[in-house]
Amino acid sequence: MESLILVLVGILVAVATYLILSKQLLRVILGTAVLSHAAHLLILTMGGLKKGAVPLLGESEGPYTDALPQALILTAIVISFAVTAFVLVLGYRAYKTNGSGNFDELRGTPDE
Repeated sequence: MESLILVLVGILVAVATYLILSKQLLRVILGTAVLSHAAHLLILTMGGLKKGAVPLLGESEGPYTDALPQALILTAIVISFAVTAFVLVLGYRAYKTNGSGNFDELRGTPDE
């Protein structure tokens, strides 16, 4: 099952790379969002599924689950959401100012 998830992570990274190398601003923004989702899935897969008791001392004996991968993913989701929202606002402002979302047209004139 883990190998299937790792293949999915590879596909997501490939799609994100294709989108980031595009000339359209919106595709680049979507590519960064897909790449962050691939990173979240990779962190979750590397953390693995561990079965055990709740990690409260004194409650039960035996193996405990590790909450660190879930905490890292939650932090990464919040940060990627904030970065995506910020980049969307920047992209919208660039589109409204220049009238285009194409990087070739946003570059300016050759004499600049």
